[in-house]
Amino acid sequence: MRPLKKIACTSLLVAVVVGVLCELTGTKWRYRMAVDIHYQMESIPYGQHNYEFTKSLLNGSMFRWKESVVRQLTRKDCKCEKEESSLGGMLNWSTVTELETAFNAAERHEVKQRREKEYQHFQQRTKTSADTLLIARANSPLEYPIQGVEVRPLKSILIPGLSLQAKNWRRYEVNVTASLGTFDVAAEVDEVTVEGAGQMHLSLSSAQVDNLNRQLQFITYTNTIFNPNTADTVQLKTPGHRATFTIKIRHPVIPKLYNVKSQSGYNISALVTIATKTFLRYDKLRELISSIRRFYPTVTIVIADDSSNPQKIEGPFVEQYFMPYRKGWFAGRNLAVSQVQTKYLLWVDDDFIFASDTKLEKMVEILEKTTLDMVGGSVREVTQYSATFQHMMSVEQGGKDGDCLTIRKGYYHEVEGFPNCVVTDAIINFFMARTNKVQQVGFDPLIARQGHLEFFIDGLGLLHIGSCSDIKVDHASKIVMPWTKQSVSERLYKAFRYVQPAEADGRLQEKLLYFKNRLKCMKNK
Repeated sequence: MRPLKKIACTSLLVAVVVGVLCELTGTKWRYRMAVDIHYQMESIPYGQHNYEFTKSLLNGSMFRWKESVVRQLTRKDCKCEKEESSLGGMLNWSTVTELETAFNAAERHEVKQRREKEYQHFQQRTKTSADTLLIARANSPLEYPIQGVEVRPLKSILIPGLSLQAKNWRRYEVNVTASLGTFDVAAEVDEVTVEGAGQMHLSLSSAQVDNLNRQLQFITYTNTIFNPNTADTVQLKTPGHRATFTIKIRHPVIPKLYNVKSQSGYNISALVTIATKTFLRYDKLRELISSIRRFYPTVTIVIADDSSNPQKIEGPFVEQYFMPYRKGWFAGRNLAVSQVQTKYLLWVDDDFIFASDTKLEKMVEILEKTTLDMVGGSVREVTQYSATFQHMMSVEQGGKDGDCLTIRKGYYHEVEGFPNCVVTDAIINFFMARTNKVQQVGFDPLIARQGHLEFFIDGLGLLHIGSCSDIKVDHASKIVMPWTKQSVSERLYKAFRYVQPAEADGRLQEKLLYFKNRLKCMKNK
């Protein structure tokens, strides 16, 4: 009889679960309602978490500060001040750029207000309850999931890990409350009272703790207010105790996979597209393409061209896209990157020249074997000096006036298994990257004539970047002899290439850093 009884109980349980889920699915349209998705008026606090020395922490037993540790704590009042060098003023190369001064004094207040409004909107779009710091207090009888609970929008799940570890109570009670969904039970347990099924507040009680715990295992959560990526904060209570945890509500991240046939070695033509932006320098561009073809005859080359009187670049595996005249440097980069169909893209300037040590295979190997999103190389001048432009960046919180960006030369650590390769935040304009990651960050089309670090600032926290000093590309000579006659296009290029501070947009980058990136200063060390 026992096997039959187990089968019967199992069948009943399955039927109840299926019935409840069907009911939940069938009634989801009952929650079709008008939902306020306007920006809220209240401001979201600055910074990630509010770590401060509260009165409750300072009161009580005597204590001594450990200043070496206190100085390392995250603060929310970064200072835009030039730091003194330990070697003295003569060797202090640090600089501080006050970004607010890029605007006229008369407009700064209004610009600051607009920036604050946009920042609060950005916070509300990107911050959810999952960003709130939650602490599971010790010695609580409640057991609950700290993280890892996730439900698809308007779908249902069983909530794992709920339990009450208590003894010798006259009656055991647990309450759960949510704000973006409702609770129910997938099965009903004997001697347990359930109140509020199908509502945002569910109450369970029983004289038997084992029965109550069994009932807790059947609690379901159904999301009822649609949002593609948010979280619900669940309050879990029992007399004398309270706990909080979050349920993430979001669509799954749809992968973007590249269908590359397996083979021995790396098929560069199938894996990599070379992208570049050109303006007036067709002699340099043709030299670049010629050098590429010496080593990679069938790799696709994508060219974005905003020259006047554009010239058609002929040849196999070359795609040239014409833009309006002087459309811009970063706009051209966006166009070129948008046309890449391979897993990886290699960015090069139009005056680079491939050499025998321009090893794209090594770049592919690093990206195939590590978690890096991007790996840069080294650009070699005719003097044989090579530059990698390895820089680290960090952002300090600064409150209402904006944050402070610090840029330092160097890298964080080496890459194990790849000699001469390191991890950093910014690299030179010779890099291979996962195509979708570069497209995700994008290049700000407002930057039309000169720019570099702006892309890496926009990608800070999104891109995992490496740099290898032994993967080199040559830079066409910039040495001009006194007797050398420059062409009309060369003179035009030189005139258009560099922005002068006296021009209308002479401080455009600083304005973008101030408003778009909400920075108040940039420190270079």
